[in-house]
Amino acid sequence: MPHSSGEQLHATAASTAPERVYRDLRARIISFDLPPGTTLGRIELADRYGVSQTPVREALQRLEMDGLILIFPQSKTVVARIDVRQLSETQFLRVSIETEVVRRLATAQRPDVIKRAQAILEMQRTLTASGDEVSMFTELDRSFHLTLFKGVGMESLNAMLLDRLGHLYRCQRLELPRKGKMQNIVDAHQAILDGLAAGDPELASAAMREHLSGTISQIEMLRDEYPDFFTRDELR
Repeated sequence: MPHSSGEQLHATAASTAPERVYRDLRARIISFDLPPGTTLGRIELADRYGVSQTPVREALQRLEMDGLILIFPQSKTVVARIDVRQLSETQFLRVSIETEVVRRLATAQRPDVIKRAQAILEMQRTLTASGDEVSMFTELDRSFHLTLFKGVGMESLNAMLLDRLGHLYRCQRLELPRKGKMQNIVDAHQAILDGLAAGDPELASAAMREHLSGTISQIEMLRDEYPDFFTRDELR
C-alpha cells in the first residue's frame, strides 16, 4: 500500500530527529508499508534515516507506547498486530471527545468553521469518483476533523487523540479502498455539517457518533480477511 503522510498533520516543520523518525515509521506502519510482524533493526533504521541509534531508540519507545510495535529486550523489535482491545478503548475515547466537540460547535454557531470544513468535504467528494486516491482522501479526512477541533480551540487535544488511534487508522487503511467506503464517509461528514449548520447539538453529535461507528463495526470482517494482521482478543 502507498505511503501516507496523513499522520504528519500535527508534526512541526522543524521536527527533531526522533520526531522525524517516529512520524515516518508510524506512517509506514499505518500504511502497511511495514506490516505486522516486520522486524525493525536499529542499525538499519539509523542508516535509513541518517541518524545515530539514539533518536531511533527514542522513536521506537514512542511507537511502543502507541502499541504499534513490540520491543523484546536483547532480542528483537517487531511491528505489532492490530490490538482489538486497544481498538475498543480508543474508540470509546474518540466518540466521547468528538461528539462533545460537535455539540459545542453547534451551540456556538460557527459558520466560519462550517465553511472551512465544507470546503475540505468538497475536495473529498471530488476524490470519491476515482476511488484510488486513498492517501489524499485520508489526509483530507484528518483535516476535516482537525478543523472541528480548532473550531472549539482544542487542536492540542486532537494531536493527543491522533497518537492514540494507530490501530484504528490501520483498520481504516484496510477498509478505505472498498467500494462505497469513501462515499459513506463523505455522506457522514455532510450529515455532521448539516447538524452544525442547523445549530442542533443533538443532531450533530448523533451524526458524529454514527460516523465513528463505521470502521469499528467492520472489525470482525477485516479480521477474517486479514487474520495475520490482528490479535485474537475479543472486541468489547
